[in-house]
Amino acid sequence: MDMSPVEGNKAVAARLHLSKPVSVSIIGIFVILLIGAFYFARGFFLPVMLALLITLTFSPMVRYLRRHGIPSVASAILLVLAIFTVFGSATIYLSDPVSQVIADAPAIAQRIEERFAPLREPLRKMMSASAQLEEMADASGATTEKVTVAQPGLAAWAADTLGGLGTTLGATLVLVVFLLSSGDLFLHKLVRASPTFSDKKRSVRVVHDVEFEVSRYLLTITAINICFGIVVAIAMAVLGMPNALLWGAAATMLNFIPYVGAIIGTGAALIAGLITYGGIGPALLPPAAYLVFHTLESAFITPLVVGKRLELNVVAIFISLAFWSWIWGIVGALIAVPILVVVKVFCDHFPGLAKFGEFLSGNNFTIEPVNGHETTPAED
Repeated sequence: MDMSPVEGNKAVAARLHLSKPVSVSIIGIFVILLIGAFYFARGFFLPVMLALLITLTFSPMVRYLRRHGIPSVASAILLVLAIFTVFGSATIYLSDPVSQVIADAPAIAQRIEERFAPLREPLRKMMSASAQLEEMADASGATTEKVTVAQPGLAAWAADTLGGLGTTLGATLVLVVFLLSSGDLFLHKLVRASPTFSDKKRSVRVVHDVEFEVSRYLLTITAINICFGIVVAIAMAVLGMPNALLWGAAATMLNFIPYVGAIIGTGAALIAGLITYGGIGPALLPPAAYLVFHTLESAFITPLVVGKRLELNVVAIFISLAFWSWIWGIVGALIAVPILVVVKVFCDHFPGLAKFGEFLSGNNFTIEPVNGHETTPAED
C-alpha cells in the first residue's frame, strides 16, 4: 500500500528521531569541538568577535546617518578612522610612560624587595627546605641532566604583545569596515528567509532591538570607564604618584573586568604606594582612592545610568571571565562581559532561550506561590 507524502515525511522523521542521550552526546561533542576551535584558531576568531561587537555598537549610528543621506560606506570609514585615531593617539601618549616603566623595572623590583624585607626570612626558610628536599630526591635517584630554557625579557614580551594586539586591531578594523558598509544586507537576507509576514516583522524588530540595546550598553559602559580612568588619573596626580596618565589608562581597561579588575587595580596601587612613599599611612592613600572611586562607580553611577535591565548574574560573570581569559588571554577578559551581554539580549528576545537568559540575569526572581504564600530566595 502506497503512503501519502505526508505519511512518508512522518515515517522519515520517525526514523531520524534520536534518543535524548544521543542528542545530548552530539551537542556535547559539538560544544567541545567549538571550544577547541576558539582556542586553537584564536588568530581568526578573535578579530571576528571584536568586529562583531564593534559592528553591533555602531550599526544604529550608521543606519541613522544613512537615513540622513550619508552612505553606509562613508560613515563606516569615518567611524573606523575615528577608532584608529583614538587608539593611535593613546598609544603615542602612553608609549613614553610604558617605556619608562619597562626601563625602571629592575629598580622597581629592588624597591619591592626592600619594602617586603620582613617577609624575606620566612621565604628563605621555605626555599631552603625545598632545596633540601630536592637534594634528597636527587641523591636517591639517578643523576639527570637539567635543561633550562631561557625566558624572554620584559621588553621582548611587551614588544611581542603589542605587536600581536596591533595585528589583531588592524584585522578587526578592516572587517568592521566591510560589516558596517554592508548596511542591512544580512537583515534583508534574514527577512527573505522568514516564511510568513509576521515572522518577517518579528525578525526586523528583534534585530533592531538587539542592536539598540547592545549599542547603548557598550557605548554607555565605555563612556563610564573612560570617565573613571580620568578621575583615577587626576587622583593619582594629586597624590603625587608617578605616571598618572598610565594609571588612568590602566583603570579604564581594568574597569571592563568586573570585580577582578578592581582587585588588580587596588593591589597595584598599594604596591606602587609602598614603593613611592616611605610610610604605611601615605602608601594606603592611592589604593583607598582607587577603591572609593570604584565603589561609587559600580554601586551608584553604573546602576543609575545603565539600569537593571542588563544586570548580570555574578556567577555567570566569573564563569565568562574565566572561560574567555583562558581562550583569548587579556583581550578575552576585556570582552568577556560584553559577549555575555550580547548573549543575554539575544536570549531575552527568543522564547526558547528565555530560561538561559533568566540564569544570566542578576535580577531577583519570584518563586511560584505555594498554598497562597509567595516566596522569594531571600526568605529561604
